[in-house]
Amino acid sequence: MPTFFIVSRGVLLLPIMKHPGTISITDYSYELPTDRIAKYPLEERDASKLLVYKDGQLIEDQYKALHQFLPERSLLIVNNTKVVQARLWFQNQNGGKIELFCLEPPEGVEVASGMASAGAVEWMCMVGGLSKWKEEELQLRVGAYILRARLKERKNDIFLVRFEWEPVSSSFAELLDGVGVLPIPPYLKRGTESIDLERYQTIFAVEKGSVAAPTAGLHFTDRVFEQLAAKSIFPAPITLHVGAGTFKPVKAERMEDHSMHAEYIDVERNVLELLLKAEDRTRVVVGTTSMRTIESLYWLGVKVHQQPMVPPGKLHLEQWEPYELVHLGVSAEDALQALVNWLEQFQLDRLVTTTGILIAPGYRFQLVDALVTNFHQPQSTLILLIAALIGDDWKKVYQYAMDNDFRFLSYGDGSLLFRDTQ
Repeated sequence: MPTFFIVSRGVLLLPIMKHPGTISITDYSYELPTDRIAKYPLEERDASKLLVYKDGQLIEDQYKALHQFLPERSLLIVNNTKVVQARLWFQNQNGGKIELFCLEPPEGVEVASGMASAGAVEWMCMVGGLSKWKEEELQLRVGAYILRARLKERKNDIFLVRFEWEPVSSSFAELLDGVGVLPIPPYLKRGTESIDLERYQTIFAVEKGSVAAPTAGLHFTDRVFEQLAAKSIFPAPITLHVGAGTFKPVKAERMEDHSMHAEYIDVERNVLELLLKAEDRTRVVVGTTSMRTIESLYWLGVKVHQQPMVPPGKLHLEQWEPYELVHLGVSAEDALQALVNWLEQFQLDRLVTTTGILIAPGYRFQLVDALVTNFHQPQSTLILLIAALIGDDWKKVYQYAMDNDFRFLSYGDGSLLFRDTQ
């Protein structure tokens, strides 16, 4: 895999981005005892521990003190996606259980429009108990709803399913609220409980479409936002709907053989304009989903900078494209302005597309200065993202958390990590 360089006035400078294809995920592991995984949230969201990393130093506090560690007028990006009740439990004629886990609409259909569909929709699903699905059609009755499901097509381990329901006036989002079960992470090793319906959503969740929560945002409360507002720090919402990729472990020996799952992003033009004006402000993203979205905006801007006439339906970001486009040397300002101009050209007020970006050691950040995030599973692409941000000090951060009784994963504690600028 190539290493890219910047050349200035004929002088070869330091490498700016190394392709991470040769990385072995086994180098990004740590021991996570099961008793360190938080099975339930704390009584107060912002009472969770917060580990602050900056310039190699660590400070321990709580989320309710987040405002103390962010500079005034920081730009705070949050993911306003909302987890849908995506698990559907059917029974065959003999009483055998079949689970349909609704992931996302088929290619070419936006999540928002799919969720708004009334009476019928096609959706990509995982199917549990497939061998029990003998009938042409499964049926589920819950309250006033009657839901029917038919298998249409198989794509590897994912299935295209056609759903039809009554009353036909109800949207797919309303149907899932009525008959579905909220999907909590499998490593919690328990069923969904009433507490999860509230606590496995951020308080700023609006746009329905995720199958997993952007968990860094679970710690935020009205009190936290009020304290941030006193320092002129206000949340700017973007949307990344967490899809099937969140459940996909890295099984390849080298990252070049791991395929990232594309996820839908939805960003309003005014957020792009905020980023354009935020050159002198600390840009803080809440969660790895916000990180991937904001960094994707830069590379999408690079693409339209090179091809201003690319039509909206053709603008996407693939897994390795950042490592292939870096040699173009487009500035952050030029990339964002190109993206704003492109939206204006096509008379769009928001960018809706997919990204499969993989951020790993060797990546050079274009728009993000700091990240608020939870503690992630060993040998995951999220650990790679952390290592890209702060280098080998990710081990120091995780060891401190392990040694000081931090709680791990979705309902656990978190961190504020400032980018390694060296």
